[in-house]
Amino acid sequence: MNGFFDIPSDLQHSYAGLIGIHMQEALIPVLVGLLLALPIGLLCVHYDWLYPPVLWTSTVLYAIPSIAFFVVLIDSTGLTQLTVMIPLCLYSLVVLVPAVVDGIRSVPEETNAAAAAMGIGPVRRYFQVQLPIAVPAIMAGLRVATASSISLVSVGSLIGNQGALGNLLTTAMLYHRPRLAVTSVVTTAVLAIVVDALLVLLRRLLTPWEPPSGRAARRPAATLEDPAVRTPEAVS
Repeated sequence: MNGFFDIPSDLQHSYAGLIGIHMQEALIPVLVGLLLALPIGLLCVHYDWLYPPVLWTSTVLYAIPSIAFFVVLIDSTGLTQLTVMIPLCLYSLVVLVPAVVDGIRSVPEETNAAAAAMGIGPVRRYFQVQLPIAVPAIMAGLRVATASSISLVSVGSLIGNQGALGNLLTTAMLYHRPRLAVTSVVTTAVLAIVVDALLVLLRRLLTPWEPPSGRAARRPAATLEDPAVRTPEAVS
């Protein structure tokens, strides 16, 4: 196992240190993206004309290769973690903004009307009524954005020692140690799975009123043979 976890000293971090940096560079951009997507999504719901250009802009940004972002940012941010995290934050918006918009639009008009009739203002209504109902849709987008961000952090190895676990890929080729590449790929995949499981758990904690997925599917369908659902015509 030494070949898998024997990290070269030029990376300046241990295996655990690389994992910590990887998670930092992956999760902070997603969190910032979520904080940006919440007000942007609300504006897109209230002003329908705003949604198409916002979605188009975020999609175009997502289509730009990360190396192009690095070239533009290096003059301002240098070879730092910030150069890696800014593109990841912009990439997350293409998933999170539609998730927020779909979640808010899923709130029934009757619910919004009832909240307004109770004297709940627009801001309180957004945080206390609309967002809780929109949690499933937002969490679905957050899971996709997080998994994508965890995988894309490795691209930071293109600008030096800023790719966290991705640095093991370049080191594996440099020192002809393929086991380090296996360590990088497997660890990244495990991190994505673990974080996704934590997000699923968080979603269940935030939406305790929702039944676990699959429970409704496992419930047997009522038939005419069931005495509880026999109609007078069936009995006769």
